[in-house]
Amino acid sequence: MISKLFTNGAMQSVEKLVEFTGARHKVLTNNIANFETPFYRARDLDPATFQAGLRDAIDDRRRSGPSPIDGPLKMRDSRQARYQDNGYASFNPGFADDGIMFHDRTNADIERTMQHLAENTMAHSAGLEILKNEFDMLKMAIRGRV
Repeated sequence: MISKLFTNGAMQSVEKLVEFTGARHKVLTNNIANFETPFYRARDLDPATFQAGLRDAIDDRRRSGPSPIDGPLKMRDSRQARYQDNGYASFNPGFADDGIMFHDRTNADIERTMQHLAENTMAHSAGLEILKNEFDMLKMAIRGRV
């Protein structure tokens, strides 16, 4: 009964978003740390691939159950993410090749990396805020306040 509080609605999809953006943040900051390392090739996790996988998982949940917003959200493995039975994921970033190699044989573009980092930070913050609101609503329901 209590587990339905966490498998209902948008909470699972927002948890997946926060998990993905947290992993991508580590990859992007690693790129920044290695910006001046010769022969370093920048890596990234593709947000479009994650979004497509999340969309497919939400669509599958809508089609499979008696309620379109109830039940576990089952993400399929992709080239960049492996989802375990316990709900957690392990991420495998690929090379962020835009077809450009610089004079030091790197593909690191600091401006683009900073842009991706800012976008990722905004998505992560939005996801955390939504989760906070979900937990605040649960807390109010438990306390019996409106």
